Amino acid sequence: MSLIPSFFGNRRSNVFDPFSLDVWDPFKDFPFPSPSSSPLVSRDSSAFVNTRIDWKETPEAHVFKADLPGLKKEEVKVEIEDDRVLQISGERSVEKEDKNDTWHRVERSSGKFLRRFRLPENAKMDQVKASEENGVLTVTVPKAEVKKPDVKAIQISG
Repeated sequence: MSLIPSFFGNRRSNVFDPFSLDVWDPFKDFPFPSPSSSPLVSRDSSAFVNTRIDWKETPEAHVFKADLPGLKKEEVKVEIEDDRVLQISGERSVEKEDKNDTWHRVERSSGKFLRRFRLPENAKMDQVKASEENGVLTVTVPKAEVKKPDVKAIQISG
């Protein structure tokens, strides 16, 4: 097992996420409560902080991709607010427990998640499309064509 925090290995982002529950915990083997076992960070919030979304801009659109394995499209909501805010939310239910089952490890997160993104001025808010395939949600927000300014030459007199 590597002692290097998982956020160092992510090539797309080297931003430290202090709320992530899957980072290396140097206090996990000590007899006192560690930050990762704190009641301030509930298990219900783990799905929220672990929902990773990529946002890329192409010449034609802004494209958002979210990994949502195990969620049905009925469990996910994509909404646009008036002030150009894209909101992606949903909920992963806790698996039903049978009293005859013995759980050895529970690592998959459950609970609600919510991510919000302020879209730029050039976003066509009335043409947003969303699709889901193989556990990946793709939201495409087309961009308005940037009109090049008309340049008119002015004759200099004198």
